[in-house]
Amino acid sequence: MKIVHAADLHLDSPLRGLERYEGAPIGQIRGATRRAFENLIDLCLAEEADLLLLAGDIYDGDWRDYSTGLFFAAQLSRLRAAGVQVVMVRGNHDAQSQITRHLSLPGHVTVLDHRAPQQVIDERRGFAVTGQSFPTRAVTDDLAAGYPDAVPGLFNVGLLHTALGGREGHENYAPSSLTTLLSKGYQYWALGHVHAREVVHADPPVVFPGNLQGRHAREAGAKGATLVTVDGGRVVSLVHKALDVVRWHVCEVDVSEAQSGLDAVDLARVRLEEALAEAGGRTVAARVVLRGMTRAHGALHGGLEQWTQQIRAAANDVGGEGLWVEQVRLRTGAAVDAVALGEREDAIGQLARALRALRDDDQEMGRLLGEFAGLRGKLPAEARELDEGLRLEDAEVLKGALEDVEQLLLSRLLSKSGEG
Repeated sequence: MKIVHAADLHLDSPLRGLERYEGAPIGQIRGATRRAFENLIDLCLAEEADLLLLAGDIYDGDWRDYSTGLFFAAQLSRLRAAGVQVVMVRGNHDAQSQITRHLSLPGHVTVLDHRAPQQVIDERRGFAVTGQSFPTRAVTDDLAAGYPDAVPGLFNVGLLHTALGGREGHENYAPSSLTTLLSKGYQYWALGHVHAREVVHADPPVVFPGNLQGRHAREAGAKGATLVTVDGGRVVSLVHKALDVVRWHVCEVDVSEAQSGLDAVDLARVRLEEALAEAGGRTVAARVVLRGMTRAHGALHGGLEQWTQQIRAAANDVGGEGLWVEQVRLRTGAAVDAVALGEREDAIGQLARALRALRDDDQEMGRLLGEFAGLRGKLPAEARELDEGLRLEDAEVLKGALEDVEQLLLSRLLSKSGEG
């Protein structure tokens, strides 16, 4: 028996501000979730799967119109003639309370109940799938605790949308524990909600397949579904199948050897070429992060927009429309020893000591955070809501910004004084 396990499709997920980036492949990214779902259906047909499991967040909230639901139903209809059964639960984004429009799904598709755990049993194929949909967006109960024990003689699957006690970047919905899951005696747990692929437990497998298509730079790398092969009532193979059509990639570039901004551009070009080669023909959306203590630090910080455009030009030369640089971030430092400078008795030494003291003073940091808290409410919506929006309430983000300020100010002052 073959089972395909997917989750977090987020069909027609909004672009979340990509229009503000010049040259963004908006059309490709807008259609990426649909094309990735088409790839999922193609995988089920090519592998002659018996069962497709969808562990929630099929949609991204209520539909703007019926086209999202019509597309989903039409793609599932392709599986009917091949005899592929589909069992799904609704997650927090497509909970019973979130989707106001409804369409009838094909007869081979079962949406599990939101009021109590429901089982789908197929004696001929020899499986039992148990799950429960979200009734509302924010489910704080342990749904898995109410699942019945395994049905003897069948391959038992638990289908659950959960944070499983908490995962970074995800609300702790339907919290549960590995102990609770394993106590049910199921042979496979098909989880959803967490967008990074994770095999939580090997035997029996407890798996987050990750989302089907990355939507921003925090969802980088290969995205897709898990192909599960069952023999003799147990899992004998788990294979991740990449189904994404736009590959997000964070290009970490070591520019410590760069002598100038142009050197940094050349180093970035090499990493972008590698990212494009690794993507297997997919469009690559890259975030370039320049790192290292470098002589080019002052030039890079002094003309970030210029060097961003230079790197984008290099990306266009490397990959044309198949490679796009979302943004360039600087995590560089000058060859400046801030501690040593802090021992000086001149103005530069006083500044170095003041900046270091501010960063190390929890009380002062708290005061700064309080001042920035009021500023956050005045920011435009996209600055607050983007995946990497300004997190003015985060002490670690503020400390990182102060380190950047320290390096930038000290290196510029040294340069002006003829010492750098």
